[in-house]
Amino acid sequence: MLDVVFIMLIFFIVTATFVKEIGLDVNSPDKNQNVKDADKQSIVVRITSRDRIRIRGRDIDVRAVRANIERLHAENPDAPVVVQPHPESKTNTMIQVMDSARQAGVYNVSIAAG
Repeated sequence: MLDVVFIMLIFFIVTATFVKEIGLDVNSPDKNQNVKDADKQSIVVRITSRDRIRIRGRDIDVRAVRANIERLHAENPDAPVVVQPHPESKTNTMIQVMDSARQAGVYNVSIAAG
């Protein structure tokens, strides 16, 4: 009886399918990084815990993010876009902001701890 159990165990191990999960590898930055210095030289886009988007202290609708980034990028073409999401904000909002930055022609986009 024991040999049948072992044979069944080996059978299930050999025939089991292992699913490789697909995801996006993200290295989270330290919370100790100083974002205040980058504010002067970067286009900082903050995402609040309620998924509100703020650029330079003003609430911005997600549809207007691209236009605002284009305007700020025209003022300072070398400025990178720094997305600073709150830990409780949705990842979808952060992705929308990053996509808007790319559509605005900015390819130097980074994520800072919120």
